[in-house]
Amino acid sequence: MSRTYLQAIGLTGAGLVTLSVLPGSIAARALFDTKPLDQSRFAVLAQPVGDHKWKLLVLEQIKRRPLCWTPRPDGLIDPSLNNFDFSGICSRYLDSNGYSLRSGGKDLSRRFSLRLVQSGDTLHLQAMDPDQAMPIRVGSATVPSRDRNGFVKLTLNDAWTLERRVYQGRTLSHVYFSHPEPVNRLLAKSEPSSNSPGFTRIGSPTAPQRPGRTSPKSSQETPPTNLAHLGKGPIRLEVIPYRR
Repeated sequence: MSRTYLQAIGLTGAGLVTLSVLPGSIAARALFDTKPLDQSRFAVLAQPVGDHKWKLLVLEQIKRRPLCWTPRPDGLIDPSLNNFDFSGICSRYLDSNGYSLRSGGKDLSRRFSLRLVQSGDTLHLQAMDPDQAMPIRVGSATVPSRDRNGFVKLTLNDAWTLERRVYQGRTLSHVYFSHPEPVNRLLAKSEPSSNSPGFTRIGSPTAPQRPGRTSPKSSQETPPTNLAHLGKGPIRLEVIPYRR
């Protein structure tokens, strides 16, 4: 059974194109291509949700003024597009309908989801496949403070860039977090983290010790109290003569 996607063409969403996508990554790879983007026109942000959670969003500056986001003196980002009608000026990408993962020229939106995980004062942007123990780290940021009205700006790791999804030469509104290397190579480079499931949290098992005699060192450390003064060799006994 085919699935139908509606994607806005161009930056302003002036038109729509209907795509019939067959299941599987092969069909998605054949359908979609990409084009590079001016990275300076985009901001990858983390929005605080509640007391501990974060939400990923991407903002795009289409026209130069007014500004869609503004840095604050405390290191956070003010989403200033909320203060005016940003139609045709700014674009927002709020969930998996607006952004997804691409690696080695393959669309991975069916396998991987993007999530934000905080460890101490560091916020990690990760790509997670439920069938993989290790996530792929896409970007990070230092959290200066937590303010429900202040967003945290993330920096993408080396070789990660934002690209635009293309269908048969036509530009769509969907944005990729894209890396040139194949995903299997990125998974091989992934490092264990405190948020990784399974045995990676407890470390690798150690080999059991071989059974054997107690080493001389250990016997010297805890000698019997009544034989501590004795050396090696025969034990001499004192003979007490019998007297009547």
